[in-house]
Amino acid sequence: LGPCGPCSEVYYDRGEEYGCGKPDCKPGCDCDRYMEFWNHVFTQFSKEEDGSYSNLAHPNIDTGMGLERMACILQGVDSIFDVDTIRYILNKVCEMSGASYESGNENADISIRIITDHIRSATFMISDGIIPSNEGRGYVLRRLIRRAVRHGKLLGMKENFLSELVDAVVDVSGGAYPELVEKKDYIKKIIGMEEGKFAQTLENGMLILEDFMNKLKGEKQSSLAGESVFKLYDTFGFPLELTEEILDEKGFKVDLEGFKKAMERQKNMAREGRKDTEGEAWKEASKENSLEGKTEFTGYSELSSDALLNIIIVNNKLIDSVNAGEQAVFILDRTPFYATSGGQHCDSGEIVSSEGGRALVLDVYKANGLICHKVLVNEGEFKTGCAVKAEVDYLKRNAAARNHSATHLLHKALRMVLGDHVAQAGSFVNSDELRFDFSHFEAMSPEQIRRVEDIVNNEILRFTDVRTDILSLEEAKKRGATALFGEKYGDEVRMVSMGDFSKELCGGTHVSNTGQIGAFKIVYEGGISSGVRRITAVTGTGLLERTRKAEGLINEIGQRFKVLPGVMLQKLEGMADEIKTLKKELDNARKESMGSELSAMLENAREINGVRLITKRFDDVGIADLRSLSDDIKKEAKNTVIVFAAVSGDKVNFMVALTDDLSEKGYHAGKMIKEIAAAAGGGGGGKADMAQAGAKDPSKIEDAFRVAAELI
Repeated sequence: LGPCGPCSEVYYDRGEEYGCGKPDCKPGCDCDRYMEFWNHVFTQFSKEEDGSYSNLAHPNIDTGMGLERMACILQGVDSIFDVDTIRYILNKVCEMSGASYESGNENADISIRIITDHIRSATFMISDGIIPSNEGRGYVLRRLIRRAVRHGKLLGMKENFLSELVDAVVDVSGGAYPELVEKKDYIKKIIGMEEGKFAQTLENGMLILEDFMNKLKGEKQSSLAGESVFKLYDTFGFPLELTEEILDEKGFKVDLEGFKKAMERQKNMAREGRKDTEGEAWKEASKENSLEGKTEFTGYSELSSDALLNIIIVNNKLIDSVNAGEQAVFILDRTPFYATSGGQHCDSGEIVSSEGGRALVLDVYKANGLICHKVLVNEGEFKTGCAVKAEVDYLKRNAAARNHSATHLLHKALRMVLGDHVAQAGSFVNSDELRFDFSHFEAMSPEQIRRVEDIVNNEILRFTDVRTDILSLEEAKKRGATALFGEKYGDEVRMVSMGDFSKELCGGTHVSNTGQIGAFKIVYEGGISSGVRRITAVTGTGLLERTRKAEGLINEIGQRFKVLPGVMLQKLEGMADEIKTLKKELDNARKESMGSELSAMLENAREINGVRLITKRFDDVGIADLRSLSDDIKKEAKNTVIVFAAVSGDKVNFMVALTDDLSEKGYHAGKMIKEIAAAAGGGGGGKADMAQAGAKDPSKIEDAFRVAAELI
C-alpha cells in the first residue's frame, strides 16, 4: 500500500568463477555472480487498499546505492565483513576472543560477525547523541549492545570487552568522522556502563532459561510457554528478542501469543490500579468525554475572564444548579484557568457568579476539547447559563510561570554542560518547584551542577524578553526550535523564545521577561531509571522558603546538641568519629565471636556422600560478615558446602558457598540456592562458588538446611 512504481536495478558481474555454471545464469539468479548495488524506483503510483493504483500528484525517482556493496566491488572481496574498515574491527574481535574466523566453526563465525557489526553501529549511534533506553532509538541501541554482550560470552570474552572494541572502531573510522575521536571516552563510558548492567541480568537469566529448556527436553515440548517468557522479561529483565534467539539456537520456539496475553494482563492490572487510586475523577471524566464542544482558553493574555457557565456535572450527571457545600464540575464557554497538561500543573483560584455564588477551583483538566473545573461551592448558588467571572490566583500562576520558563533555560544549560545527547524525558512544574527529567548516563558532579546553575542565573540576569509565536511546525524547526523526540505536534505550534539562548515548542504559561524568574537553585539531582536523571529546582521566592527551612534546621540542631552554628560542623565530625570507632569495635567483637565458632563448625560439619555440609543460623548479622566467615572456612577446609542463614526481623538471607574443589567438580552454588531458598518462600541466584538469596519465612530455615543435605 502507498507510494510505489517500477524499478530499475543495476548489477555488477563478478565473473564466471562466482556463477552457478547454468547456461541461463543472469541477473536475478540465486548464485553470487551478479551483485545488485544500485536501485532506482520510479515512484509514480499509490496502491490503494482495494488493489487499484492511482497517479501521485508529485512523481519522483528514489535512487539508492549500497555504499558497502560498492566497497566490496572496489576491493574485490566477497562480503562486507572483508572490507578493510570492517575487517579491521573483526580482526580485533578475533584477537580479543582467541577465536579464528572462517575456520570451520559456523557458530563462532556468527558471533564474531554480530559483535563486529553491533559495536560499529553502537559507536556511531552514541556519537550521534543516542543513549540506551527502553524506547525508540535508545531501545534499538540497548538491544544491539546486549546482543553483542551475549555473543561475546559465547566466545568466552571477558567483561567490558565491548567498550575496549570502541578503540578499533575509532582507529579505523576516526579520520572520516572526527566526532568519534572527540567523543571516544564518552562512548566507551556509555557502552561500559550498559555492558556492566547487563552482565548480571544475562547470568541470572541464562540460569533460569537453562532450567526452562531442560524441562522442555524432559517433557518433549518444542515451545516455551508465554508465561515463562514473560517471567524472564518482567521479573529478571531478560529481553524477549534474546530469549527468542537463544531458544531458536537450541531448536525451541517462543509462545509469542501467550507472552502478549501476559503482557496485556499486566497492563490491564496497572490500568485498574490507576482507576482505583483516582476514583471519582475517572467517573467524572466519562461524562465530560461524552460531551461535545470547545472551551476558549484566555489565560495567555488575562488572568480574569467574564464567561458563561454552560454545564454543571455532579456525580456524573448533568444538573441545572448547585448550592454551597457541594462539589461539582463547571464547564465555561471561556476561561483563563490553565488545565494540567504538558508537564504544567493546573491553575487554582475562584469562580464567582453574578448572583453572589463563590466556588473554589480545586482542579482543572481537559476532556474532549473542553476545559473542566472541579470546584467546591463555598457560598450561594450556581445555575447553568449564569454569568460568572473566572479569576486565577495570580501569585500561584506567576510562580508556576517562573518555574516553567526556568525549565527551558535548564534544558539548554544541561546540553551546554553535559553534551548534545541530553534530551528532555519528562517534566512537571507547579507553583512550588520544577522537576526536569533528562537523558544522561551518570550522576552530575557538584561542579557540573554549579555550572548549570550559573548559566541559568546568568540568563535570568540578562532580563531577556520572552516571546511566543504561532508558526507552522516546519517554520519553527527552521528557526531552531527544540522539539521533543516522539512527541506529536499539529500543523501549527507555539514557539517560546528566550532570545537566541532557548527556543522550544511549548503550550504552557511563561514569564514575559527572564528577569521575572528572579533566581534559580537546584535542590536535587538523581537517577530515576536506566539512563534517565531527574533535577528538582526552585526559583524566585522558592529560594527564600528553602533558606528559611535550612536556617530553622540549623537552629534546631544547635539547640538540641547545645552547640553554636560556627562550631557545629566540628561538633558533628567529632560525633561521627566516635560512632565510627564504636561501630568498628562492635564489628570486631562480632567477628571475634563468629571466628571462635569456626573450629566448632568444622568439627560439627555433617558428612554426606563424602561431602561436608556446614549449616548455621545467625541473627542480626550482615551478609558481608558471613561472606568473610565463609572465606575463612574455605581457607581451612576442602570438599565443603557452606549454607548460612542471616535473620533480621521477619526476613532471612541465605548464602551458599563452595570450596574450589567442589566447584571444579560441577557443584553450582547459584543453582543450589534457588531450591534452598524456595523452601523458606524465597529465591535468588549467583555464581558457581558463591550465591545469596532472600526469603520470607525464618521458621522454615531448618527445612532449607534439609534441602541442602538432599541436594548433596
